[in-house]
Amino acid sequence: MTHTINSTSFFKTFKEALIAYSFDVGGILAGFIVASQLNIFERSPWIIAVYPAILSARGIISGLFCGRLSTALHIGTVYPSFFGNTKSFYKLFEAIIVITLGTSFAMSSVSLIFGSLFWKITFADFSDILMVVVATMTLGLSLSLVTITIAFVTFKKGLDPDVVVYPIMSTVADIVITVCYVLALNMFFLSRYTVFLLGLLLVILALYFLLQNIHEKEFFKTIKESFLTLLFVAVIVNITGTILHNISMSPKIVRRKDIYTVYPALIDTVGDVGSVVGSTATTKLALGLLKPSFSDMRNHATQIFGAWTAAITMFVFFSAFSLLINGMFAFYAFVSFASLLLTANIIAISAIVLISYAVSILTFQKGLDPDNFVIPIESSLADSVTTLALLVALFLGGLI
Repeated sequence: MTHTINSTSFFKTFKEALIAYSFDVGGILAGFIVASQLNIFERSPWIIAVYPAILSARGIISGLFCGRLSTALHIGTVYPSFFGNTKSFYKLFEAIIVITLGTSFAMSSVSLIFGSLFWKITFADFSDILMVVVATMTLGLSLSLVTITIAFVTFKKGLDPDVVVYPIMSTVADIVITVCYVLALNMFFLSRYTVFLLGLLLVILALYFLLQNIHEKEFFKTIKESFLTLLFVAVIVNITGTILHNISMSPKIVRRKDIYTVYPALIDTVGDVGSVVGSTATTKLALGLLKPSFSDMRNHATQIFGAWTAAITMFVFFSAFSLLINGMFAFYAFVSFASLLLTANIIAISAIVLISYAVSILTFQKGLDPDNFVIPIESSLADSVTTLALLVALFLGGLI
């Protein structure tokens, strides 16, 4: 009987995860945008290095929002409705705007440190980085409305938002935020004044909601716990940017459009595996179905392996699709590229599964809300872990 339940759970997770991961194909579009805009990305050393930070910054915010919404829908503290919802729902939305501004400043500040050490930029570049990052994040605020819509629709349809929402949103966010970043960069090189005004809009909104909620404990609890992870994540994503910068400097990689094209889809999928493992674990912890201990990880094995098997399937598909759209497909090229990506898959997902589960149980043990930590931390680490795994796979394949 237990075997039947586990088998059912495995295939349910595999099926729902595969449906959700299928949206990661959109990450190919984000990568294709980067590959087609290499002339813009080559105009300054910080532009390509900041790109993972932009993706991760949006991932932190989407992850926190998705995690909080999915658990709240399960336990009934948020209703699947835009209007007539709970106070918690509206305060969470307002907190997201403040966190967006804080994340933008943190990412830009840490980028200055890493940039001066590894990217050959100067302090004079900081204002440029800050303006572009804040403007990009302002343009990306619309993604919060998309997150809410997907969470409510999937919940009403009987799907598990813990499994479906973040994987969908991570891809949608990557496409939209990549477009926003490219748009902000193009506007920056045409008119810095326009980019400055966009950033100023976010500052005004954030200050308004801070003053409006000055006495709201739940509002500041969300911000406080989120900012606990912020500096840690800011350091991690800039490590990612440094690794990507080093990869992009390799003569064998600099014009490999298939690798640039597939990159956002890879970090999406690894992050999605972490989100499925972590988010289902936090819900089980909240419902008392999982003990906050490493030894109880075996009771989460079906979700882990269901999510991982779906990711392997997608990595093989990504290798073929990336080659096809870049006009590079051939059987030998496919086998070689698929082997490269699967090597990165094994390294990256082994690490992210352990990280997601560990953060879930450790934050729960400390009496913190795991949803404020799990997806923001694992999604940011997923970017670094995936980029590092790709670097290792390229090294093993003799490409670096």
